[in-house]
Amino acid sequence: MTKIIDLLRDEHRTIEKLLVVLEQELHVFDRRERPDYEILQAVIDYFEGFPERSHHPKEDLIFAALQARDPAAAARVANLEAEHRQGSQRLERLAHTVASILTDHELRRETFDAVMRDFIDAERAHIAFEEQSFFPAAAKALRPQDWAELESKLSGGSDPLLNGAIEEKFRALQQRILSWEEENERARA
Repeated sequence: MTKIIDLLRDEHRTIEKLLVVLEQELHVFDRRERPDYEILQAVIDYFEGFPERSHHPKEDLIFAALQARDPAAAARVANLEAEHRQGSQRLERLAHTVASILTDHELRRETFDAVMRDFIDAERAHIAFEEQSFFPAAAKALRPQDWAELESKLSGGSDPLLNGAIEEKFRALQQRILSWEEENERARA
């Protein structure tokens, strides 16, 4: 694979760690205990920022190159953009649900559970789709010069959405969330 695909896979592993955090907090909720809503909000903040500002733009560049190089292969993974939109909608539902709880609105436990599980499961399915379909299609169709051009756009571009400062901000947030969750798990044990 390429450096870009390796980077995207690393980002998927980071996303998976945060999905595990959501699951852990959901298990706390399912035991009728109070989850750490600060952690939930921090994970939501991460998902509201990182995928839209850093992760998806990289995938969009690869998809555009795939469309140019192999339209048939691109057509087979064309639902990528729709999945990103649906993921944003699920995240919005999750954020709204957490906000409702924090503002003392009446909400059924089953509703919270369903919204959380839907978000977690859909994110995992989306990652699996990219790993099993999109990335291999791009790796097969794109040529070394395509990857070099993409690398150039990602590393030397002037687009502030793709710069390292944004990625570093979200890497720090992710580390803070994982540390927080680890402390909570020790306290709960």
